[in-house]
Amino acid sequence: MAHIAGRAGQVDAAAEVTGIRNWTLTYSVDTVETTDFADSGVATYLPTVSRWSGSFDGLKDGVPLTLGTSATPITIKLYESQTASQFWTGDCFITSCDPSTSFDGAVTYAYNFQGTGSLTVAAA
Repeated sequence: MAHIAGRAGQVDAAAEVTGIRNWTLTYSVDTVETTDFADSGVATYLPTVSRWSGSFDGLKDGVPLTLGTSATPITIKLYESQTASQFWTGDCFITSCDPSTSFDGAVTYAYNFQGTGSLTVAAA
């Protein structure tokens, strides 16, 4: 399989968020230890609850996203490229917005989100 350049990535959070320069997604599963005498001193585990969260940031371009203060999540799509099937998607809440500026730089925004429910994994 060919490698993919990230320069064509994109973030849609209910609608395309312009000015974004990068995004990060953490998709994990909790485990519970199930070690007993039969395991001869070697720890064993079972998966339990999966979860996902992440962040994205970039240059200010338009109105900032609204924090997830209602019970209704937004659908987020994290595109790896402009190939139609190469994106991760699910419902989430925007949990923080961190604007930043300096006298010698551009205004930037950083967002964090928490997934709720299942996450659809990007296709190859």
